[in-house]
Amino acid sequence: MKNITGQTKLLGVIGHPVEHSLSPAMHNAAIARLGLDYVYLPLPVHPEDLAEAVAGFAAIGLVGFNITIPHKQAILPFLSETSPVAQMVGAVNTVWRKDTGWYGTNTDVEGFIAPLKAIARDWSQITPVILGNGGAARAVIAGCAELGCSQIFVVGRNPEKLDRFKQSWQNTPLADRLRVFSWDELPGLVSQTGLLVNTTPVGMASQRDRAPIEANILRELPSGAIAYDLIYTPSPTLFLQQAQECGATIVDGSEMLVQQGAAALQMWLGQPVPVNEMRQALLAQLE
Repeated sequence: MKNITGQTKLLGVIGHPVEHSLSPAMHNAAIARLGLDYVYLPLPVHPEDLAEAVAGFAAIGLVGFNITIPHKQAILPFLSETSPVAQMVGAVNTVWRKDTGWYGTNTDVEGFIAPLKAIARDWSQITPVILGNGGAARAVIAGCAELGCSQIFVVGRNPEKLDRFKQSWQNTPLADRLRVFSWDELPGLVSQTGLLVNTTPVGMASQRDRAPIEANILRELPSGAIAYDLIYTPSPTLFLQQAQECGATIVDGSEMLVQQGAAALQMWLGQPVPVNEMRQALLAQLE
């Protein structure tokens, strides 16, 4: 058991709810491996209490914190500065204290592309198809652009939300790369893509018998394409099981979770972190 004292530096993750978060297990495993006097805590913050919580974090000297639903966009007014990638995505998941106030960035982008970098592909020749147009899709779009994809397709069910989503990118460098499509256009897109990404919640543990798209459409996926599900439990999801049966290379959200966490911890500590230790801690929690 770690000996926590008045000298122990504090890190954490805020959200509502946050009790289910696997981040404490990952981060504390890495901190223990490094032998540092830090502790990473789950910090439940109700939406109406966000302003008071952020002020309190500064008062007690919290070094930094991660942000999960529903605060990733709501946190923006309380930051003195945000990174270019956070500005592009329009959301922050990692914050730390500077002399001028709180600084925010988004390591979800780095986390998303980390497992893809390990797969040999000419990304300039691949047009990703992204299922869903919520907050998670924004980090995926930025990640695909960083990989070098010249076009990025987003598919959504609600025409009005889809149009607003597209408009929100108009003043960014990615406006010319992004195209949006209605759900009924999906079959023609799936048959041509080398990367199909699910950013919707369909297929999570509470609905593990569902997939975001019909099996007959998924069968149009070219052999050797990559199917990526941001969901990490269950693993694999029904979507990934069906994609693998079609000959696709599959990636679940667990490695994204590990890599975005490792990127955040490295920023806070200012040194390399044991990624494998974080991965093993996460897998132990999932099991």
